[in-house]
Amino acid sequence: MLHVDPISLATSAAPQLTAGATSTAAPSAAVEVTARVVPLAAEATPPPFSITAVFTEARLDSWLAVGLVLAAGLYLYGVHRLRVRGDRWPVARTIFFLGPGLGGIASVTVSGLHAYDTALLSVHMVQHMVLSMVSPIFLALGAPITLALRTLPTGPRKRLLAVVHSRIARIYTFPLVAFAIFVVNPFALYFTDLYRYTLEHAWAHELVHAHFIMTGCVFFWPLLGLDPLPGRWPYPGRALLMLLSVPFHTVLGLTIMQSTTLFAGDWYPSLGLSWADPWEDQVLAGGILWAGGEFVSVTMLAVLVVQWMRHAEREARRIDRELDRQEARQRAAEAAG
Repeated sequence: MLHVDPISLATSAAPQLTAGATSTAAPSAAVEVTARVVPLAAEATPPPFSITAVFTEARLDSWLAVGLVLAAGLYLYGVHRLRVRGDRWPVARTIFFLGPGLGGIASVTVSGLHAYDTALLSVHMVQHMVLSMVSPIFLALGAPITLALRTLPTGPRKRLLAVVHSRIARIYTFPLVAFAIFVVNPFALYFTDLYRYTLEHAWAHELVHAHFIMTGCVFFWPLLGLDPLPGRWPYPGRALLMLLSVPFHTVLGLTIMQSTTLFAGDWYPSLGLSWADPWEDQVLAGGILWAGGEFVSVTMLAVLVVQWMRHAEREARRIDRELDRQEARQRAAEAAG
């Protein structure tokens, strides 16, 4: 009879079982490791860019979309309250605020462009221009603070005035401080590792969008806005500050176009987009910033000149009325004498 020692059998079988278990677990472990090392960029790789994709890739589930709808609703409610009360609110202000203002923000963050803002630097630059330069101008021309002051009850209106005239608001809306923030921010973002970090983390990227909007509002509100803000410069000083901002985008755009290194390191090449070359796209991004900055700067300077002329006309009419009143008082005094 064949005798099998259970101890020796177990001992001899153990390496085989261990090897088999190892060979079985190895593929799954490798898959798990591979899944962990796949860059986040691959998960966000969009289809080839096209005009159709701008509409088909649109989304309405972001916190920014909720904020836009809420802001539009509050603004329209304020206009409605004024009309019910019999007060007049300029239609142009409503169009500016809802159209190029909130609508401009939605066109680059809620539309299909959002699917490409981490895949194409050129698309990100379009967002940069709209969020920091175009939309803030029209938000300021919509005068939302004035609308709120005319429609809010006494308590909230006093609190809003306290915020507008607070020390922090005075510091951040002071033209030179706002100009410094507006100029330094893009260099601090694109020429450091911060930009790469915003591409890897969705929350940071959304925060950059909000930061662009706030930076633009802080810069343009004291220069072009119609709301009552403290420490506002006279029109010659505002025009000078705008002229100083013109070469800023030219320098930044040309620096990006002539850069010998890719922004965000290997992020864009790691996407493996067969329909886009990162180097060509970076040159295009710099060109967008250069040309777009020049166009917006000239446009906002023209808006400021128009406001300056209207202010001069109103001041001339005010002086004429005051002179007429003085002349009438003088004639009355002479007649009484």
